[in-house]
Amino acid sequence: MIEIDERALDALLADDPGGPVVMLNLLRFRPDGGRESYQRYAEALRPAINPRYGGQVEYLGDGERALVAEDGQAWDMVVLVRYPSRQAFAAMIRDPEYRAVSHFRSAALVESVLQPTVPLTGVAA
Repeated sequence: MIEIDERALDALLADDPGGPVVMLNLLRFRPDGGRESYQRYAEALRPAINPRYGGQVEYLGDGERALVAEDGQAWDMVVLVRYPSRQAFAAMIRDPEYRAVSHFRSAALVESVLQPTVPLTGVAA
């Protein structure tokens, strides 16, 4: 699944522990221009949409060969994006301006994982 549906957003909000959320993005690109399409998506978010909702890219990296994983679990790119809250993330996904550029993401990907994460408290890093 590549698209985020309303049920998934509702579940994200229902499970909200409060505070910021870091979204883990694991991306596998289409071989025919997927990276380029994803770049167009990222460029469309940067000037207005990310600042409006407080989205900040914390990490962006190319995936390399997995050392420990099942076959087919190596990813082309890993992105960590911090949002001030789950509500801010959901509002961004529902924004008509976001929806107008989200087709670049869909066209870019063969497979994706989008997983919310929350900081552990009381655990040394």
